[in-house]
Formats: sequence, structure tokens, C-alpha cells
Amino acid sequence: MPESGEVAATRVALLELRDERRLVQEGYDLLDEKRVLLATEILRQLRQHTALGLTQQEQWQAARAALGAALEVHGFDDLTVEPPLSLADARVLVERRTFLGLPLRMATLEAGPPVLVAPPVRSTPELRRTAAAFGTLVAGLVAQAALEANLRRLVAEYRRTERRARALENVLLPEIDRSLRSIEEQLDAVDQEEAVRVRNAAQGGQPGSATSRT
Repeated sequence: MPESGEVAATRVALLELRDERRLVQEGYDLLDEKRVLLATEILRQLRQHTALGLTQQEQWQAARAALGAALEVHGFDDLTVEPPLSLADARVLVERRTFLGLPLRMATLEAGPPVLVAPPVRSTPELRRTAAAFGTLVAGLVAQAALEANLRRLVAEYRRTERRARALENVLLPEIDRSLRSIEEQLDAVDQEEAVRVRNAAQGGQPGSATSRT
């Protein structure tokens, strides 16, 4: 858009600039609505993330308690030689959807019962409970990782939308308004000058204004 001093003060320029302002205002309204929708989705997913985080705290406590019980039975040295869990048959199930053009994911881990990569050296209920507790914890971490990725995408898009909306609101729209005021003031001045010329011309042409001859 040209600066106010470069805009020709004509009726056509005024109408074109008003149309441009209307389009820019519509663009700003759309961006403002997008900001609200993004903020709403961010809060929704953040609540899910917070709730899952509270659940994970409980899962961590259960896993630590199970590990402590296994340490009491096996001892640290014997527990470290027990075979780890196998995730070879585990599957990450991903539910995909789009929100305002953004790809969002919900992920769950389908691992089934905990399976050790080899027969345990000493199979005990404490060892099995520890394996199950940490398997549950891993599944929760998968779901939380997907939510965190969604939040990063949503926040990045919100920031981009916010910058664009503020550019229209604080820069482009004020510039257009200044140009409109400048053109309107110039056209008003031209109209006033024209009105004065018409009035003077009308007064100069009235009967009796000229001196009659005797």
C-alpha cells in the first residue's frame, strides 16, 4: 500500500482504499478467530497433558515401589543380571487428525503382557510386578510424547498467527486509516473551494450587481 502522501486524492482512490481496508479487516478478523481456536485447542491438550502427567506420577511411584520390593528380594547385584523386557512385539498405534491444517497425533502403546528377552534367573512375584509396572510406565510416556509434539506445533502456529494479526492490527490498518483521513481531508478541502467558487460565481451574476448606465 502506498504511503498517505503518495495516494492521489481522488474519489476513485478513496473507494479503492476503503475496499482495501475492508479486505484487510476481514483478514484480521479471520486471524483473530484462528488465534481463539488455537488457544482453545492448546488449553484442551494441555489439560490432557496435565492429567496424564498426574497419572504418570502415580505410575512412577508404583514402579519405584515395585523396584524397591524386588531389590529387597533379589538384591542389587542379582537384579541387574535379570533379563530386560522385550518391546519387539509392541506396536505404537497412532490416531491422526488435522486441526486448522496442522497434523495432530494421539499415540498409544500396544505391548501386551510383559515378556522378558530371556528366561529369568530367578522368577519371583516381585520381579514380575516390577516388569509390569515399568511396562505401564512406558505406555504412558508414549502417549505423553505425542501430546507434547502436538502442543509444540500448536504453540508455534499460534505465535505465527499472533505476529500476522498484530502486523495487520498495529501497522497495516493504521496506515490505511491515515491514508483515508488524508484523502478525505483533501477532498473536503476541494469541495469547500468548489463551493466557494460556485457561491462567488452566483453572487457575481445576480441582477443589479453591475452599475446601470444613465
